Amino acid sequence: MKKKKLGILLATPYQDKNRITAVKLAQEAIQQGIETYLYLIDDGVHNISCQEMTALTQSGLNLFVCAYSAQRRNIPLNHNTQIAFSGLVALSDLIKGCDRFITLT
Repeated sequence: MKKKKLGILLATPYQDKNRITAVKLAQEAIQQGIETYLYLIDDGVHNISCQEMTALTQSGLNLFVCAYSAQRRNIPLNHNTQIAFSGLVALSDLIKGCDRFITLT
């Protein structure tokens, strides 16, 4: 049986309530055995260092960060080896490849 896939796009900064929504969605999906992807873009790249993201990547979250957005906000691209810095082609592939894709902007 094919494993379900969930994609989440987060474009808001750490202080925004969308971070909590993204984290809870990802936690629940991972607990249910759903392959989960999170793509941080725009001000969402500031969430890269929050403790929840670290815990989620250790639990199986596939974390992608927009390299352009990170560079524009002076976030080093060698931040963590569990994070894939990528471009919009990767985002497009995630959208295409997931059963469900949620955007939080």
